[in-house]
Amino acid sequence: MFTHEIRRSLDIAATPDQVWAVLADLTAYGDWNPFIREASGTLETGRRLAVTISPAAGKPMSFRPRVLVAEPGRELRWLGRVLVPGLLDGEHSFTLEPFAGGTRLTQAERFTGVLVPFVGRALDVGDDFAAMNDALGARAEAADSITR
Repeated sequence: MFTHEIRRSLDIAATPDQVWAVLADLTAYGDWNPFIREASGTLETGRRLAVTISPAAGKPMSFRPRVLVAEPGRELRWLGRVLVPGLLDGEHSFTLEPFAGGTRLTQAERFTGVLVPFVGRALDVGDDFAAMNDALGARAEAADSITR
C-alpha cells in the first residue's frame, strides 16, 4: 500500500476549547479559512460532512468524508475516499494539545491507496495546512482577547 503524509503544527495562545470553537463552527469557514472554504454537517462519529477545499496550487474539490472522531477540545478526524476504498483514501485530523499558555494545533493527513504515486504533487498541501492553521490561530486568539 502506498502512503503519503503531511503534518503541520502551530502553537496558539488560546485554550483548547477556544480553538475547538473555531474549528467546530463549520458554517463560518468561508469567513476565515483559506483552505477549507466550505464545510457543513454534524461533527459526530459516523456522520458525513460536505467539504470543499481550495488548494493554492490546484482546483477546488468537494467531497463527503465520514467523521471518525469528534472529541471537543481534543480531536477531529475524518476519512475521505475517491470512489472505492483503497483507491485513494485520506484520513484528515486536527489534534489539540494543551500546554502552559495555549494549545498546540496539529493538522495532518495520511493518504493511502494505489493512486498515491500517480497524484503526487496534488497531495502536497502542506502550505495550505499551514495557512489554515495560521488563520485558525488568529481567529481563536482574537476570540480569547475579547473574552478576557
